[in-house]
Amino acid sequence: MVEYCIAIVSEAEARFYCLESVPFPELESGPKLCEKAGIYNPEKRIPDREIYTDSKTGRGRAPRRGPAHGYDDHRSKREEESDRKFSRSIIEKVRDLALKEDTKKVILAAQPRMLGVLRQDLNILKREGIEVQEYTKDLTKLAPREIHEHLAKEGLVPPLRRPGR
Repeated sequence: MVEYCIAIVSEAEARFYCLESVPFPELESGPKLCEKAGIYNPEKRIPDREIYTDSKTGRGRAPRRGPAHGYDDHRSKREEESDRKFSRSIIEKVRDLALKEDTKKVILAAQPRMLGVLRQDLNILKREGIEVQEYTKDLTKLAPREIHEHLAKEGLVPPLRRPGR
């Protein structure tokens, strides 16, 4: 049994970890943060120039030097829907991992805006009896050991212990 499952999330990617105890704590440091899976938001990997004809939304010009006019290509609505779909897949993946590893504690670490999107689907985890703790910081660019140090400093996971302790 694993005590913690951890999801490190940004708008473009999510990585999933488990905090696993080591078999011989007198010989090696532990617990260890082990990466189990990762997913990417395919729509965040496509450059805007391949989705939209204009590089940014806003103002345009009428033909033959006519007056400027505003327009809306619904870019923000499309991005919100993309984030919602990605959020749903993250929550489902972390639920599957928590059930597979038989854990009841999940830590979601994400930037504030993405954490807000993730909150909309947290009832999926709560129905399974999984406790969710949130950490508002983007840790996606960090190595597993650095992630562990950040979370331990915040008191969310136990710190890394040296061998024999």
